[in-house]
Amino acid sequence: MPDPSDEYLDLLDWRRRVAALWARWRAAAATDPAAATAVFRAARDRLFREHPQSPLPPGDRARFRGLAHWPYDPAWRMTARLEPAAAERGPTPVATLPSSGPDALAFRRIGSVALSGPLAGERLPVFWIESYGGGVFLPFRDTTAGTETYGAGRYLLDTLKSADHGTDPATGELILDFNMAFHPSCAHDPRWSCPLAPPESRLAVAVRAGERLRLSPRRP
Repeated sequence: MPDPSDEYLDLLDWRRRVAALWARWRAAAATDPAAATAVFRAARDRLFREHPQSPLPPGDRARFRGLAHWPYDPAWRMTARLEPAAAERGPTPVATLPSSGPDALAFRRIGSVALSGPLAGERLPVFWIESYGGGVFLPFRDTTAGTETYGAGRYLLDTLKSADHGTDPATGELILDFNMAFHPSCAHDPRWSCPLAPPESRLAVAVRAGERLRLSPRRP
């Protein structure tokens, strides 16, 4: 009979490896984000295929061919200043975001970011995870949701899980690289319970950058 403690050690190892992947990506992306992203994606595919804490169902791992992504496009890498919530409408109360399952996490809206490049004119709210350890959380849902990407949206930042793009050392602004957008674990297996993008995190444009569904409906 497996030792239950092994599962916790596997989870610890998963988090350690994922944190290291993001740290290496941030360092390398400062000079060559396209190459850094290619290395990150290949390493993440190996974790999904081989690690016991993979989000994939165990029966799917042997035939896993890798996650699908759009090619890296530097236009989708940008910086943005976090505009505090107090400057928008005063302190916001703790609330829960939509969830894929029965479990709910408490969040607080801490501000928003004005986007640029292909997303000029768009804005996204930024949340703080109120659970132990905390972390910045930035989900979004764009017009590819339900066809080319997971219907409930994707994550851009989830620093509790080490998904952190860093800050621009010259300006102190957040780095937001939509080429690193990824599906939540519940997109791979419904046994996972994930917070999802709320209505105010929906973009009125298509973000064809980052992780996508492997199979998309044919277009006429």
